[in-house]
Amino acid sequence: MRGRILIMAGSDSGGGAGIQADIKTVTVLGGFAMTAITALTAQNTLGVHDVMPVSPEFIVAQMRCVMDDLGVDAFKSGMLDRPEVIEAIAAVLMTSADIPYVLDPVMVAKGGAALLHDTALTTLRDRLVPLATVLTPNLPEAEALLGHTIIGRPDGMVAAAHDLLALGPRAVLLKGGHMDGDDLVDILVEQGGRMEAFAGTRIPTRHTHGTGCTLASAIATGLGQGMTLRDAVVRARTYVRKAIAAAPGYGAGAGPLDHAAGAFS
Repeated sequence: MRGRILIMAGSDSGGGAGIQADIKTVTVLGGFAMTAITALTAQNTLGVHDVMPVSPEFIVAQMRCVMDDLGVDAFKSGMLDRPEVIEAIAAVLMTSADIPYVLDPVMVAKGGAALLHDTALTTLRDRLVPLATVLTPNLPEAEALLGHTIIGRPDGMVAAAHDLLALGPRAVLLKGGHMDGDDLVDILVEQGGRMEAFAGTRIPTRHTHGTGCTLASAIATGLGQGMTLRDAVVRARTYVRKAIAAAPGYGAGAGPLDHAAGAFS
């Protein structure tokens, strides 16, 4: 099963994150990437310089024409910057509740630019989070969704992951990349009580632009290919680490990963 993945996200002109990272990831992992672009960004390794929005109507048109003709095995969303965009996408996803959906709640770019309007956070939490097969926030995103600071990392991450699970997704992968120190942990919790911690060490590099997009798209590809959630997460984490380790070093800021590196080795 190749896996047809429909990605709703913004475009990154620098090629390191967003739709460009999503397409590279899905393709390298053997899936077939399809897109509904939610916004255009003028972006490089130093940050986001400008954003051009796409109308909700046209985003839905992109989704519908792909779904009606090509079919979808999994959805993934990234940058959804406005409440009206979130509402429109939620309405479409509600008609396809049997298809896995990976929600990466993108809020801030690596360079610090806000990619989610303040007015959109509540809409994201109330309308999309309950539809997600798996929610993949980093620590700042988790704190924004919960409305409080996560204390006592990594132990506090377990409690936070369960609090996020109470918002309605079927599973949460809480990422620990923003932890202090070299020892990192990601926490996977699922409805029904299953919990697993994935430990790792930090790779010493500033070239981590697009890691969240890449991980979420890799998980979506696995789910679209019929993998269990755990197996999809394990493969995705391995893939992202290889891509970070092989980063080409482009740009003066947070550079892109090498999405082609070691995918099948």
